[in-house]
Amino acid sequence: MFTDNRPSVIQGGMGPYVSTPFLARLTSMCGALGTFSGVAAPVILTRILQRGDPGGHYRLALSQFPYQEHVQPILDEYFVEGGIPMDKPFKTVIPYTLKPSRFLTSLTIASTFAMAWLALHDENGIRHNGLISVNFLEKMQMPHIASFVGVMMAGVDCLTMGAGIARQVPGILDSLSQHGVGEYIIDVEGKKIAPQSIRFSWNEFFGTPFPGLKRPAFLPIISSISLGEVFLGRRATGKIQGLVAETSTAGGHNAPPRGKPVILNDLGEPVYGERDVVDLHKMVALGIPIWIGGSYASPELLQKVRAIGLAGIQVGTMFALSRESGLAPQYTREARKQGFNNALRIRTDPQASPTGFPFKVAPIAGTLYDTTVFNNRQRVCNQCYLRTLFVKEDDSIIYRCPAEPIDNYLRKHGTLEDAANARCLCNGLIAAAAIVAPGIADPLSLGDLGEPAIVTLGDDLSFLKHLMKVEDHTYSAATALQYLMGS
Repeated sequence: MFTDNRPSVIQGGMGPYVSTPFLARLTSMCGALGTFSGVAAPVILTRILQRGDPGGHYRLALSQFPYQEHVQPILDEYFVEGGIPMDKPFKTVIPYTLKPSRFLTSLTIASTFAMAWLALHDENGIRHNGLISVNFLEKMQMPHIASFVGVMMAGVDCLTMGAGIARQVPGILDSLSQHGVGEYIIDVEGKKIAPQSIRFSWNEFFGTPFPGLKRPAFLPIISSISLGEVFLGRRATGKIQGLVAETSTAGGHNAPPRGKPVILNDLGEPVYGERDVVDLHKMVALGIPIWIGGSYASPELLQKVRAIGLAGIQVGTMFALSRESGLAPQYTREARKQGFNNALRIRTDPQASPTGFPFKVAPIAGTLYDTTVFNNRQRVCNQCYLRTLFVKEDDSIIYRCPAEPIDNYLRKHGTLEDAANARCLCNGLIAAAAIVAPGIADPLSLGDLGEPAIVTLGDDLSFLKHLMKVEDHTYSAATALQYLMGS
């Protein structure tokens, strides 16, 4: 059980299919809390199936799904023997709305189940002894309920969630684990109306409760002591089993600086001050297990935080640049090379993410970091995971995203300020990933035709000097863990 055997290192969730089930399995079996990303799982699964499912890993996992009548329609729709040609676009997945189709719900449950099952089982299909977590973004709200169902059916040990205040999650996990109804309240903008939600009932969807469910531990990802107190106070919907506290140097989404107005430096990045510093001693005083993430990837810092009473550290970028990462090889090679030579400065972009949160962007040539690449990209909105709900004066609900075509967004009462520099993270992050798995010699791109990638990493790359001797060396995730644990 997670509560009985807490690891000192959490291998973080680094974005869609960068933290793959296979990377999570490896780090878990080496003694960390291995984490796979559950973000955009339906798109990831369907694209792997359309690539022919190299190695057959996902068809094996799907064969273990207890309701096979939900699996066959997915295979019929998306699996292509031998894979589609590289110059052919992928079939799309119908985006989420407040009333997702039964097929989309099945696809979401099955895809997160398959990822969790692969992370939890070794290459022989035997449940290993390590601990596995799944990571989600709170801002991607509409798929959450079905995603939770899938990973719980597979038996995942833990769930982490950041990029928002996930106060609903503990109570939902409690209810789902007891075969009750799960309901996620969806944020809305614009005119105030009655709460909007997506719900799931085991009996209504599957006909019978699923036996042997366990409630996964929940570790919300926070940035301040005040947010930690939210999850321990009366406004919490259930118990949490710990916290992950991230500093402003962590990869992916960062919390915005506290206080108004936000001050930008000469490079247009938000300036973080004393109010944004994570006070480790106050965190310890909360009295629950806490891991700290963001520039803590060293054995010395691991020992330091353990000595003052923290549970350990969360590390992402070190694993994102390992050989087993799902980040496409051309990006890991370039990032390792530049990082080794102290030539890679990560940008904290206050406008790149449609969520409105600052977002870490790696300056890799040919990606959406490049203004020319960004300006030449035809804006589309076909994955829609970061769409938000907007209520018009007539009470009708529309779906919008700052990264969609600007004219569309403006017609939906959006502002040019929000839209002008917003990058499509749905397509960009998926395009940065590749199909990597045991037995696959040449990783296959998960990006669709014409979609440029965007790469996110944390600020601190100093660990590369300890893991590589020259700029073109690589390293394994197992070696990285050995370094962190001082073994």
